[in-house]
Amino acid sequence: MPDTLDAIVVGGGAIGCGSAYYLAKQGLKVRVVEADQIGAACSHGNCGYICPSHAMPLTAPGAVAKTIGSAFNPDAALYIKPRLDPGLWSWLAKFAGRCRTGPMMQAAVARNALLASSMTLYRELLASEPIDVEWDDRGLLFVFKSVKEFDEYGHSVEIAKREFGVRFDAYEGERLTELEPALKPELAGGWHCPTDAHLRPDRLISAMRGLLTDLGVELVEGVRVERFHGAQGEATSLDTSAGAMQAKTFVLTIGAEAPHFAAQLGCKLPIQPGKGYSITMPRQDNGPVTPMILEESHVAVTPWASGLRIGSTMEFVGYDRSINQRRIELFKRAAAEHFVEAPIGPVQEEWFGWRPMTYDEIPCIGPAPKLRNVIVAAGHGMIGMSTMTGTGKLVSELATGTTPHIDPAPYSLERF
Repeated sequence: MPDTLDAIVVGGGAIGCGSAYYLAKQGLKVRVVEADQIGAACSHGNCGYICPSHAMPLTAPGAVAKTIGSAFNPDAALYIKPRLDPGLWSWLAKFAGRCRTGPMMQAAVARNALLASSMTLYRELLASEPIDVEWDDRGLLFVFKSVKEFDEYGHSVEIAKREFGVRFDAYEGERLTELEPALKPELAGGWHCPTDAHLRPDRLISAMRGLLTDLGVELVEGVRVERFHGAQGEATSLDTSAGAMQAKTFVLTIGAEAPHFAAQLGCKLPIQPGKGYSITMPRQDNGPVTPMILEESHVAVTPWASGLRIGSTMEFVGYDRSINQRRIELFKRAAAEHFVEAPIGPVQEEWFGWRPMTYDEIPCIGPAPKLRNVIVAAGHGMIGMSTMTGTGKLVSELATGTTPHIDPAPYSLERF
């Protein structure tokens, strides 16, 4: 192990790998410390969207009224497990308070800056590095069974077009099946964002692992960080399951588990684990070729050359590690309702992950108030994969005092 480390990145998911990459590109000696395997958690089984179309947050006017009636139904796309959990209920109340036009647009501006910069940086990464991540510029399709829901979504489309220049094309009735023949002809329509892209997450993490190794980054797996030690407003070392570790700068990128360190860092990290699922299977001959979100079911479908993934849903059930088969059945029902030939498997992998959800739908990126040389990069919700590059570059800029490529103020931990 290097005698003198410039930075230790705690967490080896997409955000951790992106941060380590950009830190190493600036010439720093970097170590990544991961409790499991690099990329084994939320970065492994998501649907791989790189999507500037997702600038608009979940905190939209009317969102609570639209979902509260089914939120305690285990078969609904959003499920909240009834329990005594003051942290969760406080989080939900604050989320509800953000479901107004002003806070929604505040979040949208912050998300757009990070998403747009990340898309540019992804393209630069792919142009400069010899990696294959099954990148595909086929766009992203938002599919609707109901004409009413299709029309309502058009309001969000207009805001995204007007405020951020995100392109959406409408496909109604038969035009939808001309774009994607695998869909049933009776569906109402879809909105297609042609500037989105997708990749295969496990291929990306594998490629990033190779790039980090080539840059001299040390990857330490199976080691859990237990505590930060500090003096005079800076962190001096980490206690880990493999012993003490020292560096000049520390970066915390452990997603939904970041709140466990909030007290040590002197900040609030109101991040709840929003549990999602996916199933992966082989690509079928007559299956979809366009990545899509079946909006009324909140189910995402991603076809790659090497396979097909169906995923999403949201459970607030705490840090639960079990696979809920009712959620898997929801995917299968949604596929049967939307596709001429529903994907039937064989299922190669069933997976879950904890999305790190903030109540304001803005990631937490910035120095910790109590230990200023600890940079937190967590709370990316459902756009972690999409914002790996933009977040990683911003982290490296904050760590080295370089002028940030986007304004870091909206992501500050001190906003809570």
